[in-house]
Amino acid sequence: MTTSAPSHRLAYVLLVLTALFWSGNFVLARAMHAAVPPMTLSFMRWLIAFALLAPFSLRHAWRERALLWQCRGRILALSLLGITAFNSLVYTGVQTTTATNAVLLNSFIPILTVLFGALWFGQRLGGRQMLGLAVSFVGVLAIVSHGEWARLVGLNLNQGDLIVFLAMVSWALYTLALRGLPTGLNRFGLLITMVMVGLLAILPFFVWEVTSGRVVELNTATLATFAYVGVFPSVVAYLFFNYGVARLGPARAAMFIHLMPAFGALLSTVFLGETLAWYHLAGISAIFLGLSLSTRGQ
Repeated sequence: MTTSAPSHRLAYVLLVLTALFWSGNFVLARAMHAAVPPMTLSFMRWLIAFALLAPFSLRHAWRERALLWQCRGRILALSLLGITAFNSLVYTGVQTTTATNAVLLNSFIPILTVLFGALWFGQRLGGRQMLGLAVSFVGVLAIVSHGEWARLVGLNLNQGDLIVFLAMVSWALYTLALRGLPTGLNRFGLLITMVMVGLLAILPFFVWEVTSGRVVELNTATLATFAYVGVFPSVVAYLFFNYGVARLGPARAAMFIHLMPAFGALLSTVFLGETLAWYHLAGISAIFLGLSLSTRGQ
């Protein structure tokens, strides 16, 4: 047995846990939507993440401050897209849609990334990729219309589904914007910088939410919610994913994200009593078929 085999097995385990933690973020946000308003959850998530990351990340940011300043425009965009907008939109969306819908829509991100890459970043889009986009988009429509096409004709769609879809657009743009960063930039220094900028952008919305009367009652459930979203999907999953990328490569590591629909549906069924309807299965099947068509051979 080679010495790399144990590290590869560990990478598989950690990547599975990464998908589980990210799925749990959607489910927990839905479970606590009545007790914890979205901007409060988003702000507390990144405040806790900042406190955990700061001891070993701030020194990297300070050492590379000149390089970070040179990239300030792109870092601002990354912070607003990946820290501020994505999480805040997801938490807002699950106020009025199910966790199952939200986590299944998350699977559309790779397709959006291909589409935006072709539209704005000069990437080629062939016939097979266009077919994949169309098939996947039909899957998204099946999920947001709940399989009732009359809803599409009458534009009678769930507002929460549309907000979650905007979150997916935000993350796809974030993914593409990452490509323009210097390769030697320390990722922890970059992350702590983005968290700081993202927190500042969330702060006015958090203050508005509190002053409008949506104040969280601090109890065991809400504190546990803050602890989970601040520790596991924000910090632990990031470290696990980085380990997986280092051991297996980015392409193989990214495949584990496709476990999220399964984990999300399972957790939603067990903890929220949500049911997996036929249109969920049809929608996610179409999204994965379109993803396969769009990425085959790349």
